[in-house]
Amino acid sequence: MPLCTIFKQLLVAVAAMLMTLTAGAQQPAVSNNPIKIGVSGPFTGGSAPMGISMREGIRIAAAEINAAGGLLGRPVELVERDDEARNERGANVVQELLNKEGVVAGLGIVNTGVALASQRYYQLARVPVITSVATGSLVTKQFHPPEFVDNYIFRVSANDTLQAAMIVEEAVDRRGFRRVAIFHDATNYGVLGREDLEAALDRRGMRPQLVERFQLRQADMTQALMRARQAGVDAILTYGIGPELAQIANGMARLQWKVPLIGSWTLAMSNFIDNAGPNAEGARMPQTFIQEPNSPRRKRFLDAWQALTGTERIPVPPAAAQGYDSALLLAAAIRQAGTTEGDRIRDALENLQTRVEGVIMDYERPFSRNNHETIAATGQIFMGEVRGGKVVFAYEEDRLRAVRR
Repeated sequence: MPLCTIFKQLLVAVAAMLMTLTAGAQQPAVSNNPIKIGVSGPFTGGSAPMGISMREGIRIAAAEINAAGGLLGRPVELVERDDEARNERGANVVQELLNKEGVVAGLGIVNTGVALASQRYYQLARVPVITSVATGSLVTKQFHPPEFVDNYIFRVSANDTLQAAMIVEEAVDRRGFRRVAIFHDATNYGVLGREDLEAALDRRGMRPQLVERFQLRQADMTQALMRARQAGVDAILTYGIGPELAQIANGMARLQWKVPLIGSWTLAMSNFIDNAGPNAEGARMPQTFIQEPNSPRRKRFLDAWQALTGTERIPVPPAAAQGYDSALLLAAAIRQAGTTEGDRIRDALENLQTRVEGVIMDYERPFSRNNHETIAATGQIFMGEVRGGKVVFAYEEDRLRAVRR
């Protein structure tokens, strides 16, 4: 064989070897590059029990995902930010997650006002976000077609239209109260929740006897409660968060006047139950998840919670479960998409092909092009009750239904 031919073959072999070595050297960097997912919520302040519960649920899911090999051969990295339950802070946090951290998707957001102020940046960036906790009925409708071609906002919590329907059903249909008052806070959450309650009452030809609006950190509800008592109110329907709800319960005790509290899911918050103590007993609220190990999957989740946090008690069990399930749904969409590109993840969420086993429920095609809510009916929610300092099922049939789900 001529020397020049041998030399050419040698050059080809060396070039091929160099290409292989280069590819081998670069591949670990690509495969080990983490997939960044933004997590935002209130980790300090009055809403913190919800935010911390949600965050820990997401962390449990991320640990399971990474233990199973990550996503697309890459580890998941949670980039967490405290939005302090403030609208402006929440908007800044999401912009930072997108522009500085380069997250490929978002999870979290607890407060309705924060969601409405901040999720627009996910929408503009064409990056999907699954809202784990915020319940305002407008949350998934803010960028709904046909006004917007694509909607990047999804949710796993029970929206306030459904919750208000359950609250009124419990108060009026099941327990026969006819003279109800609405006590709500002055946030977007409280105002929109009040509107949903009024609409649910109106469908029964009813109006509240009175409506009382209170501020965050308001410590004295005496005057409002006296007006309710004078109006002959037989139940109080609430839309607020734990600390102020405790002031309502404690205020009734000081006045030696007791009527049932029936309100949104936030009556399950630890800072309502702890601050109100025995005055919290009997309060009822819709719940997506009640802390009972009534299935193998839920038991594993509760065991993981205790291992991670060192405590059995979950400050707000639905927030933890919704955080966990939202992370599993996002992971399934990324696997199906085969990429971290936002449009592909959104498409996958709208047409999930795999069954996702969550702790709230097992999800089969939970979203569609026109529906970005996993919970679409009151039959998917339970009525909880504060009993013995914790939230339990108010009705035995709900407990049995939860076991079957």
